[in-house]
Amino acid sequence: MATLPGHAAQIRLRMDAGWRFHLASTGTLDQKIVVENWTWAPAATSAIDGLPKQGWQPATLGRDVFHGRGFAWYRATLPSLTGTGRTVHFDGVDDNAVVYLNGRRIGSHQGYSDPFDIALDSAWNPSGPNYLLVLVENIDGPGCINNHVVLGVDRPMTLGGDPARPGYNDSHWRLVHLPHDYVVEEPVNPEGNNAHANRIPRTAWYRKTFTAPSAWRGKSVWIDFDGIYRDAKVTLNGRLLGEHRSGYTGFRYDISKFVRYGAKNVLAVFVDPTHFEGWWYEGGGIYRHVWLNVADPVHIAPWDTFISTRSVDGSTATLAVNTRLTNAGSLSTRGYLLSRALSPDGTLAAQTRSPFAIPAGSTLDIAQTLRVDNARLWSLENPRLYRLHTDVAVTRGRIVDAVDTPFGIRTIRFDAARGFFLNGKPVKIKGTCNHQDFAGVGIGVPDGLEYWRVRKLKAMGSNAWRMSHNPPTSELLDACDHLGMLVMDENRHLGFAEGAKTPPGTQNAHALSKGLSDLDSMILRDRNHPSIILWSLCNEEPLQGSDEGARIFSAMKTEVRRLDRTRLITSAMNGGFGNGISNVEDIQGFNYNPDAYDPFHRARPAQPCFASETASTVTTRGIYASSRSKGYATAYDINEGISINTAESAWKPIADRPYMAGAFVWTGFDYRGEPAPYGWPAVSSNFGIMDICGFPKDNYYFYLAAWGNRPIVHLLPHWNWHGKEGRAIDVWAYSNAPRVEILLNGRSLGVRSMPASGHVSWAVPYAPGTLLARAFDGTGKTLATDIVQTTGTPAALRLQAERHDIVADGEDVLPLAVSIVDTRGRVVPTASSMVTFTVTGQAEITGVGNGDPSDHSPDKTNRRRAFNGRCLALVGASTKTGRIVVTARSPGLRPATFVLRSVADHIAEVQ
Repeated sequence: MATLPGHAAQIRLRMDAGWRFHLASTGTLDQKIVVENWTWAPAATSAIDGLPKQGWQPATLGRDVFHGRGFAWYRATLPSLTGTGRTVHFDGVDDNAVVYLNGRRIGSHQGYSDPFDIALDSAWNPSGPNYLLVLVENIDGPGCINNHVVLGVDRPMTLGGDPARPGYNDSHWRLVHLPHDYVVEEPVNPEGNNAHANRIPRTAWYRKTFTAPSAWRGKSVWIDFDGIYRDAKVTLNGRLLGEHRSGYTGFRYDISKFVRYGAKNVLAVFVDPTHFEGWWYEGGGIYRHVWLNVADPVHIAPWDTFISTRSVDGSTATLAVNTRLTNAGSLSTRGYLLSRALSPDGTLAAQTRSPFAIPAGSTLDIAQTLRVDNARLWSLENPRLYRLHTDVAVTRGRIVDAVDTPFGIRTIRFDAARGFFLNGKPVKIKGTCNHQDFAGVGIGVPDGLEYWRVRKLKAMGSNAWRMSHNPPTSELLDACDHLGMLVMDENRHLGFAEGAKTPPGTQNAHALSKGLSDLDSMILRDRNHPSIILWSLCNEEPLQGSDEGARIFSAMKTEVRRLDRTRLITSAMNGGFGNGISNVEDIQGFNYNPDAYDPFHRARPAQPCFASETASTVTTRGIYASSRSKGYATAYDINEGISINTAESAWKPIADRPYMAGAFVWTGFDYRGEPAPYGWPAVSSNFGIMDICGFPKDNYYFYLAAWGNRPIVHLLPHWNWHGKEGRAIDVWAYSNAPRVEILLNGRSLGVRSMPASGHVSWAVPYAPGTLLARAFDGTGKTLATDIVQTTGTPAALRLQAERHDIVADGEDVLPLAVSIVDTRGRVVPTASSMVTFTVTGQAEITGVGNGDPSDHSPDKTNRRRAFNGRCLALVGASTKTGRIVVTARSPGLRPATFVLRSVADHIAEVQ
C-alpha cells in the first residue's frame, strides 16, 4: 500500500505469478450403470431416525412427488461395482439433498437441478448389498430427483504423491499466472450441463513456492484469497489452513505461526468446481488475485477502515471514520491514530488524531469525524476520489502501521415519488446486469479488462452495473469508482453462508467458527466504494414471498445495518410482491413484471421502487431470422415467445414513471451458459446488449438513443441480401430525434415520426446499393445520419484497439477487434473467414472469441472464425517490456498488423 514518505506501512504483495497447476481428475466415470427401481416415501422429519417403515411406493425420477414444500425419502439398491473410486452421479435434485449409503451420511448438495457427484467408497460394503438413501428437501413448486442417477468409477489422474506436501515434485506441472480459469480450457462436450456451457469441470491443484524474509519474524502475516471457484482446501508447508466453499467471496488466513522465515514456503490449493452454485457458466480455479500481507503486530485490521459521508452542507462535507485496530502482540500498547483525508490532487483536506490504549491480543474500534471544506463530490460525470491516509503511532510517536483507503464524498437518496438522487440531483438509473466472464478468459478477467467493460457500457449511456448474482472482484468496483458507474452489489444466497437458508438465531453471523459469513465478507470488503448505492441480499429466492423468507431477510438486514447504515437494502424479486421480503426490505426491486409497478406503488406509496432486472431480450448479433437448429435469435427487438420483454416494452414503463428509480437490463454482455432461447447447440446466452466479445448488437443503439446524450440514428439490418432482390426487407431505425427519413439509392421511402423509447420501420423492396437514414428536428434540421451499404466480397483484415500499450505484469490483456472488410474498407456483415494471429515481442494470444453463441471452437488458441464480419483476440502481457507486433492473417485476404508496447508494472509480486 502506498504511504507518505518516511512512514512505515503494511506490506501488500501480489501472489499471482509463479503458480504450478495440474488437473487432479479426469471428470469422467467408467463402468457407468444406471441406478433403477427407486421407491419413495414422505418424510415426517429431516432426520434419518424418522425413516418410515412402510408407505414406500415406486418412484419415477423426474416426476413431482411433493405438490408443495417438505421432505421425501428416495431409496434404491445399488448394483455391485468393483474397484475404488466408486461414485454416484446425480443430474440434479429439486431442491436440496442429503445422501446416505448403508445408513451412513456420505454427502449433501444444495441447489436445485445442479449435477453433482457423491463418493461412495467410505461406506461401501464389498460383500453387498448396498442401500442408497436420499433425503430430498423441496422449498417451492415441484420437487424430485431429476432424470436418472448413474453409478460409476471416477478415473483419477496419476499425481505421484500428495501435492499438499512441501517435498512434492511439481516441476512437470504447468506454470500459470493468476487470475486463472481452467474450466474455460475444457472442450465443449455434448454430455456437459448446457446451462454451464457444456464444459465438464474437474478438480485441480495449484502450488506456489515463495520466500518469507527473516525480517518478517514477529510480524503479523496473512494471506488474502480474493476468490476461488470453488470448494478450496488451502495448505501451507503441508499444514491445512482451512477450507472455503463459496466461489464468490474472498477469505484470509493468518499464517504468522506457520511461515518458515528466511526459507522457502509451499502454498498448495485444491480446487473442486464440480458442484455448482448458480445456473450459468461459473468456471473453476484461482480466478481472482492472491495477496501476501505483512504488518506490525499493532495494525489496522483488513477491511476495517470505514469512511462514510455523514452530511454535505454547501461545500462542506462531514465524514465519519471508523477504524479497527488489532494488537496481535503480547504487550498492551498506547499511542494515537492519525487520519488524514487527501483530496483528489493529493493535498491535505482534513485531519484528526485520537489516542488509544489497546490490550494485548485484542481489537479496538476508534470513531473519528473529519470536516472537509471545498469538498469535491464524487459523481458520474466527475468521479473524484479522495484517499484516507491512516497512521498508527505508538511510543514517542513511532509510526508502526500506515494504510491508504480510497473513498468518495457523495450523498445518495431514494425518493418514493421521484426516484434516485445523487448529490441532491435526480438521476434515472440506466443499468445493466452482468455475470463475470468474458470471451477468451472465462471468469479469470484481468483488471484492465474490467475497466474496458465499464467504459463500453458508459459509452452506450449506461450509468449503473448490477452484480449478478454474487459479489464481484474488487477491481471491478475500483473501475466503477474511477470511471463513474453506480453499483448494485449483490449477495449470493438468502442466508449468511454459502448455500444456507439459515433461520434467525441459529448463527452468530459475525463470529462464525469458520470465519466471516459470506454476507459480512461482502459488506466489509466493499463498503468504502462510492459507486455502490444498494445492497442486494438475494435474487429470485423461492422463499421471497413467504414469512420464513422475511424472517431470514430481516436477520440479514440487521447484520448489514451493524456494518453499514448508509445504503438502502433490497433484493431482486420475481414474484410475491407485497409479501414476504417486500415487508422488510427498504426498496422494492422488481424482476420483470412491469404490470406490478402501479398496483404496488398505489398500495405502498412510501416505499421506493426500481426494476432490479428487466428486458431479458434475446438477440444474436447480425442475425435477422431466428434459428432453433443454430441456436440463434433474431436481432430485431421482437417477442417471438422467447423473450420475457422486448427492450422497448421493458424500458418505456420505467421512463414514463418518475417513481421508478430506474432499471437494470438483463444483460449488458452475453455470457457463457444459460443459452436461451433454444439451448444446444448454443453454449452461450443471447441476452446481451453486446455479445460476449463486447461487439454491439442492434439493441445497443436503442439504448444509446434512449440513454445517451447526443442525437443518433441507427439502421438495421445490413444491406447484403443477394438473391432477395425485389423482396421486402423489414428495415428499422432507432433514434432520439423527432422524425426519421430513409432513402434507398437516393430515393426517399418516407418520413416517420419517432415514438419515445421506440423505433420506426419500413418494408423496403431489396435492391443493392445504399440505404441512408436521416434524423431531423421539427424545423427540418438534420441531427444525425446512418447508412448501410451492400458491400463487396471480403478483401482484407482490419485490427483496432482502444490503446497501444499493455502492462508487463503477466496478466494484462488488450482486446484487439478484428473486422473483415471489402476493398473500400467496409465491414462485410456476413463474412466468416478464419483468422490466425501471430505475435512477435513480449506478449502472446491468451484467448479468442467471436460472439457466436453456438461456436464450439477452443477459447485458448491463436485462431478464430469471424462471425458476421467480426472476431476478437486478447493480446496477453508477459513480465517484460518492449515492442509488440500482432499480425492477423486469413487465406485470400490482405493481412493486418497492430503495433503496441509493453510498459513497466508498478505492483510488487511475491517471489
